[in-house]
Amino acid sequence: MKRIEAIIKPFKLEDIKDALVEAGIEGMTISEVKGYGRQQGHSELYRGAEYVVEFIPKVKIEIVVSGEEFLNLAIDAIKKAAHTGKIGDGKIFVTDIERTIRIRTGEEDEEAL
Repeated sequence: MKRIEAIIKPFKLEDIKDALVEAGIEGMTISEVKGYGRQQGHSELYRGAEYVVEFIPKVKIEIVVSGEEFLNLAIDAIKKAAHTGKIGDGKIFVTDIERTIRIRTGEEDEEAL
């Protein structure tokens, strides 16, 4: 089993959700996060005063999949749906999951997904 974490632009969330559902991947966790990479923040004007926004709002998607097939489907769906070609499109991280347990039923690993 693998966990996919994707940090994306907030306005791309619905496109990514739709692409994942179309790929047969159900269930995800969404978190609103802030950060910066190469963007290094930006300046904004508010009531005539300029201020620097150092941390840019992003969305983090977390998905757990079983098998390479679903892993590749999820990564491809996220890459295509999140791509704008501009700086700040985001990142995808993949890590191993050792064990999964569904609390309600006690099912484990693939059965728990």
